[in-house]
Amino acid sequence: DGCHALGKPGFEASGFNTTSYETLLRGGKFGALIKPGDAFTSAFNMVIEGRVHSSIHMPHGREKLPDRDIETLKLWVKQGAKNN
Repeated sequence: DGCHALGKPGFEASGFNTTSYETLLRGGKFGALIKPGDAFTSAFNMVIEGRVHSSIHMPHGREKLPDRDIETLKLWVKQGAKNN
């Protein structure tokens, strides 16, 4: 739905743009959100997995991602968050 695209609410709040690989890895207003190789401390994974306060879990205001998608994103980060 593009919540974290330029001009959208997620981008305006965080500066995190998910529309390209480069902007995804760049992070947001508070720095990098993805630590390639480290899904445990990557803020990206923490908010998707719900390991943060419920007010900032993602996707915001919607149902949690399916477990298989969460595991895929966790594995992607663990394997280095490559552009593949």
